[in-house]
Amino acid sequence: METEITRISSKGQVVIPLIIREKMKIKEGEAFAVSEKGNLIVLKKIEGSLREEDIETLNRIKEAWADVEQGKYKKMSKNDFLKEISQW
Repeated sequence: METEITRISSKGQVVIPLIIREKMKIKEGEAFAVSEKGNLIVLKKIEGSLREEDIETLNRIKEAWADVEQGKYKKMSKNDFLKEISQW
């Protein structure tokens, strides 16, 4: 899993670093679904138009946040978290 630092522009634009764009084969004009919670923003690449699978993924993220807020998940180390999220 790649971790890079980026900044937001005065227009609210965020640059996805080149190494990640290349790895994910992201091209100009491609669409992303955006979800947020607290200090976390999740981008999900949309292939073509928004599919049922994309909506399902975003709904699972929303449900997971509700579970976290209810204390249903345990704390884990950064390495364990990165290992788990890389499986997505």
